[in-house]
Amino acid sequence: MWIAGLAILLFVAQSIAAQARPDSFSDLAKKVSPAVVNITTSTVVAGRTGPQGIVPKGSPFEDFFREFQDRNGEGDAPRRTSALGSGFVISEDGFVVTNNHVIDKADEIKVEFFSGVELDATVIGTDPKTDIALLKVESDEPLPFVNFGDSDAALVGDWVLAMGNPLGQGFSISAGIVSARNRALSGSYDDYIQTDAAINRGNSGGPLFNMDGDVVGVNTAILSPNGGSIGIGFSMASNVVTRVVDQLKEFGETRRGWLGVRIQNVSEDMVEAIEGLDAAEGAMVTDVPEGPALEAGMLAGDVILSFDGKKVEDVRGLVRQVGNTDVGKAVRVVVLRDGGQKTLKVTLGRRETAENTGDAPEAEDAPEAIEKEILGLTVTPLTDSMRSELGAADGTTGLVVTGVDEASTAYEKGLRAGDILTEASQQKLTSVSDLEDRIDEAREGGRKSLLLLVRRAGEPRFVALNIEE
Repeated sequence: MWIAGLAILLFVAQSIAAQARPDSFSDLAKKVSPAVVNITTSTVVAGRTGPQGIVPKGSPFEDFFREFQDRNGEGDAPRRTSALGSGFVISEDGFVVTNNHVIDKADEIKVEFFSGVELDATVIGTDPKTDIALLKVESDEPLPFVNFGDSDAALVGDWVLAMGNPLGQGFSISAGIVSARNRALSGSYDDYIQTDAAINRGNSGGPLFNMDGDVVGVNTAILSPNGGSIGIGFSMASNVVTRVVDQLKEFGETRRGWLGVRIQNVSEDMVEAIEGLDAAEGAMVTDVPEGPALEAGMLAGDVILSFDGKKVEDVRGLVRQVGNTDVGKAVRVVVLRDGGQKTLKVTLGRRETAENTGDAPEAEDAPEAIEKEILGLTVTPLTDSMRSELGAADGTTGLVVTGVDEASTAYEKGLRAGDILTEASQQKLTSVSDLEDRIDEAREGGRKSLLLLVRRAGEPRFVALNIEE
């Protein structure tokens, strides 16, 4: 009897699985196709000034090929080039979303609908950071449109459809699944959905649909050794796109929050060196130039634990949290400082117009001229001549690394001659004795590592060095 029951359960499970996989996407394709568009752009480019790419400059054949080009109309006359892409309508009054790179520098943009109707489009605004552009077309009739869905609800393994104009074929559909989430390619605000639905050149700017017909991504890029689809495509998540589109529609540009700090991820070896830190989480502040954070009292060496009530996992997460917060909003930022938590109230500036120029610290008394080897580093106080030679800002104080033992941990951590040590244990360094004191204090406190703030070519970063004897 139990065998028969098991067989029934297996049959039911298989039936449910079969129902989860649609027999056809035709109904969904018919529903959303009217709102998906082909985009054709046209751009006038300057004519060539010579036989470029045909013969080397200065070649005796250069004049011959220049005359050949001129006879064939390929001389200095301007040329018009065209490109293809995809997009989709998001409102009945004609707002269209596509990729920025599809329409970048175009002086003429045409949008073709599934019905065959063509309309001229104008650019409302663009955002190169997320590669999103918002266009507008004018029509006497309400236009078919699609809605954005919640990309956070798109799970790995869910079915998705990609639609667009691949290789100029027009109104093509491909099916696949969500292969991965939260992919980052190169931008600070990247949040890509990876899919194996076929995406090729010309699909850029087209929608990625869930099974409800809602847009969960904008098809943007592929990973391919040959230029064609190999099943690794990337769509910018709709929850990123909707915020960008809303700002482009309202302002014609993006307006992202700006905290005004330089930050780095907290590494595992920093945990031991930072009092009160239990895990490699948060964002370590390496520099605080003039801006909102400085006005709120934030310091280099602070570890940002939460921003506006949300936990900070890492640098990427904090950048996105800040960028998605309204300009001018006063937010509470919790930092770890001197082993305890401190809450700062920061009024955010605007990233697009922020000027990251910090005030130089006041000059200290001239440090003593001494060179000493410590923790595998040979260090000496920074002088005015060294400061200029190393490209350090006026007023910078610290110790210059003049040599590094290649067998030391310091060398493994990437420290090199020319680096400037400006802080140890989040305290300024002006002399070799300062560094020795910080090492002694760390050992007396039972810590195994010392946190150093290192500047190279003006760029700061924290490094934790082992100080166990």
